[in-house]
Amino acid sequence: MDKLDQIFDLQQDLNRRIGVETEGLNEEQKTTWVLNYTRAMQQELAELTDSVPWKWWAKYQKFDEQNAKVEVVDLFHFLVSLAQVLGLSAEDIHQAYLKKNEINHKRQDSGYAVKDHDDSRSV
Repeated sequence: MDKLDQIFDLQQDLNRRIGVETEGLNEEQKTTWVLNYTRAMQQELAELTDSVPWKWWAKYQKFDEQNAKVEVVDLFHFLVSLAQVLGLSAEDIHQAYLKKNEINHKRQDSGYAVKDHDDSRSV
């Protein structure tokens, strides 16, 4: 088992332990959980933002790198759960990442001057 597979398995176990089943959801349930996880990730992003001194008017702030790392891991928990709600496995994510990474490099090679909505349809 590779590391990403392990993360997906561990997240599924955690979700089940807290009473969340991410498999076999109908459209309404998927919609609910996509919103739940998206909102949770927004909150984690806000907490990550608060780990850095972004208030230029406040002199008391310090960069909290340890907390920033924890917030990234929290984001990953919710992101994996969201992927599972959408029926994506670790292998699906890996393959989609490879395809999208290639597209992003092609965009950079071409100067990315025009948005092509069709170039990601194969992901």
